[in-house]
Amino acid sequence: MSLTQTPRRRKSVWGQVKSSRMLILMCVPALAFFIVFNYAPLPGIWIAFTDFNYRDGIFGSPFVGLKNFQFLIKSGMLWDLTRNTILYNIAFIVLGNILQIAIAIMFNEVRLKFFKKITQGIMFLPYFISVVLIGVIAFNLLNYDTGALNTLIKQTGGDPLKIYSMAGLWPLIIIIIHLWQSTGYGSIVYFAAIMGIDKGLFEAAEIDGASAWQRIRFVILPSLKPTFIILFLFSLGGIMSGNFGLFWNLIGNNATLFSTTDIIETSVYRMVMSQNNFTTSTAVGLYQSLFGFAIVMTANWLVRRMNKDYALF
Repeated sequence: MSLTQTPRRRKSVWGQVKSSRMLILMCVPALAFFIVFNYAPLPGIWIAFTDFNYRDGIFGSPFVGLKNFQFLIKSGMLWDLTRNTILYNIAFIVLGNILQIAIAIMFNEVRLKFFKKITQGIMFLPYFISVVLIGVIAFNLLNYDTGALNTLIKQTGGDPLKIYSMAGLWPLIIIIIHLWQSTGYGSIVYFAAIMGIDKGLFEAAEIDGASAWQRIRFVILPSLKPTFIILFLFSLGGIMSGNFGLFWNLIGNNATLFSTTDIIETSVYRMVMSQNNFTTSTAVGLYQSLFGFAIVMTANWLVRRMNKDYALF
């Protein structure tokens, strides 16, 4: 047996490509998706700095600098849209993660496998219901004339509520519907993380006489911390986006509710579809992307300062 080892020859770039050709081939659909839908439209952001018209096109329209952004700031619309979008997403992220962790822990504590499977199936089901159908169900529950809620109120001698005119009530309704739809499905990740915890930790806790709550507090919750931080950072990436389908199918063009329900995506959609306002809508979309990017970078920097192992990059 030789005491010296021959250094391994480093593969050329072509050699590495050839040896990884199957992995590269599997990445092609994902790369094509991002190129077509995420990178190819990027030149279109130039519209935000122009007075766009169809005759001159994107790059031939007169350049107006930051005029479109100044209009948004002076109109106050940008602040309202930013406030609504961020507050809704904070509620979705915070309440959603708390409920998902709680449900995942409950699933883990249930010992009857049959009951566990049934409850998991019931809780996952709302995620697969179309937001169009959710909008129809909400309308049939809440509308003034024939809604189930007002029918019940009238039968008990009360005055029906004009819920589609009560702007202050809709943040609560939207948050409840979003949590109902997404919590069961979102708990899968946390449940999988709990399944991955070393069983020896649970056995050691039982030998030490730990109660169920103490196992949750000192074993499960600390083990879920990395998963929570990663999902939290991913969620922050979409904090300037909204659940457009849900908001649009619940609110639509009901201007009475815009003060508390209008988010950036619904506003941009309405500008383009009903007003053909490409310049302002593109300016709002660019602002949304830059603001979201800044939030993600800041949050990742803070996490990296606390514990670099939990940071995304």
